[in-house]
Amino acid sequence: MAKVRLEPHDEYTHPVEEAENFNESMYFNVYDPARRVGGFFRLGNRPNEGYAEMTCCLYLPDGRVGFMFGRPPIEHNDAFDAGGMRFETVTPFERLNVSYEGKVCVLSDPLEMADPKQAFTSNPHEPARVELAYRGVSPMYGGEPVDDDGNPVQHEGSGFARAHYEQHVAAEGTITVGDETWAVDGYGLRDHSWGPRFWQAPWWYRWLTMNFGEDFGMMVTTSGTREGEVRASGMVLVDGRYDLIREATIETEWTGPDLYHQKLRVFARTDDAEYHVDGQVITLIPLRNRRTSPEGEQLLTRISEGMTEWRTSDGRVGYGLSEYLDQIIDGRPVGIDH
Repeated sequence: MAKVRLEPHDEYTHPVEEAENFNESMYFNVYDPARRVGGFFRLGNRPNEGYAEMTCCLYLPDGRVGFMFGRPPIEHNDAFDAGGMRFETVTPFERLNVSYEGKVCVLSDPLEMADPKQAFTSNPHEPARVELAYRGVSPMYGGEPVDDDGNPVQHEGSGFARAHYEQHVAAEGTITVGDETWAVDGYGLRDHSWGPRFWQAPWWYRWLTMNFGEDFGMMVTTSGTREGEVRASGMVLVDGRYDLIREATIETEWTGPDLYHQKLRVFARTDDAEYHVDGQVITLIPLRNRRTSPEGEQLLTRISEGMTEWRTSDGRVGYGLSEYLDQIIDGRPVGIDH
């Protein structure tokens, strides 16, 4: 079994690998329950393909979502700085800054993003500005698999986030859309990954981020292969440490003709405790990615992003993202029965 390595320099970008689909990305989310505002931000550098993937998604207090996606051109992997978005590492594992300045499409009905062309042309676009200072509130989880000699372990195939780590965080700053500005003081989760990536590599997965304050949080994930194999993992932040999740299940209540997740019931077990958490999606926006396989198959991947309220069986209330990725076959998400 491969070891995992994580060093302070991994907070910065890495040398570009030969794979055409080499991707290096950072992601941050946050939610302020007092002001009911939050969002997520992602930059994925694809230097061998000549562009970055930039996503800005803002969940506003009245249920609207401000959203922008772009593929700004890049020629290198020297920084996370493209399309008006910038990530800066101030102190590795401790402090990072996130900023965005540009337009967002403001959706009164975020489900319209199921048809991006129609959504972007039929909804207003407003100037937006994001300035957030993040600080770590937990240890680090994950890293890069290496062999006994410390060399990165390579995997056959397209892969998905070969090297990957996560951390629970707090964030303070401001979010501005049009002439409205909200102060933000909340919690979230961030991640960083690098290596070859196709969004079509997973058959399906559920990635749940939960924050209940400074001293308690969870990340629960389940995933499945086309052959039917299901895996579960994650961690629980408790007493300043991460306890690894050994077993997890997620039960989902789906809604609407397009079958989006609405309510969740989560079970997770560590070596020391069991956790039961109910989730209620506050606002959901569906995103998608299209790609033609080497065999010429047209593949459609849907990534449904739900800002979610979480309630534990002992009464604690928290917030975070529930991200559901599914390949869509005959109009149905392939992981609907899981």
